[in-house]
Amino acid sequence: MSGWEAGLDDDEAGAVMRTVARQLKLWREAAGLTQAEFGAAIRYGEELVSSVERGRRIPRPEYLDEVLGAGGKIAALKQDVAEVRYPKKVRDLKKLEAEAVELGAYNNSVIHGLLQTGDYARAVFDAHRPALTEDEVEQQVAARLARQEILDPMTGRHVFSLVQCESTLRRPMGGRMVMRQQLERLLEVAQLRNVDLQVLPLDREVNSGTGGSFRLLKLKGGTTVAFSESPLSSRVTADPRETTVLDIRYGVLRAQALSPQDSLPLIEKVLGETRT
Repeated sequence: MSGWEAGLDDDEAGAVMRTVARQLKLWREAAGLTQAEFGAAIRYGEELVSSVERGRRIPRPEYLDEVLGAGGKIAALKQDVAEVRYPKKVRDLKKLEAEAVELGAYNNSVIHGLLQTGDYARAVFDAHRPALTEDEVEQQVAARLARQEILDPMTGRHVFSLVQCESTLRRPMGGRMVMRQQLERLLEVAQLRNVDLQVLPLDREVNSGTGGSFRLLKLKGGTTVAFSESPLSSRVTADPRETTVLDIRYGVLRAQALSPQDSLPLIEKVLGETRT
């Protein structure tokens, strides 16, 4: 069983992992187990146990089960470890999304991450070139799905407005079955009371989103934050000169797109085409 590499340039994750590694080693030694014996008990190799205790590998949840008789003290570390498993930019984005009262996003390449199924997300990361390792794909998929908790209207008062270019509905990421399940997922999410999902049809003569995908997060304190991605980096800005431009652009995109009610028949039409 492989572990996940700890980001050596991630100070926040590094501090958490040094604390966790120190506690794991102390409890293992207190239980009178060698690294090899402990590894055998949890089906880890001795080398991987050593890597975890040196803070070089992030332990998976089963590693933190109460094998060492720590009375819940090790299991209590699971939440901290769960957070640092995800890349720093994902953790930062998740924090921003948690602080937001309203999130607006336009996507013209893939389905928005908050709406993706696990298989669709995996297909997106599998398409990366240079290719990601299997562990990196698994890590990215887990991080993306973890962010989707905020969609639940019972967990907060977030309001979501999402505009998808029709091209993202028709691009068969992962194949026909994966896209069928993804389109069904869109129809489910569109029923949530705190979500407005719109589709910008390909036959529109004017599309103000040709510059690329972006999202706007309106925070509790009144600040608006814009997030955009390029092939090699992600960019976050709260500069009003930039967020105002994107806010205006997003308003225009919503006007150019079908209404949430009229978007559903188009999604259903594309879904039907995957069944023929």
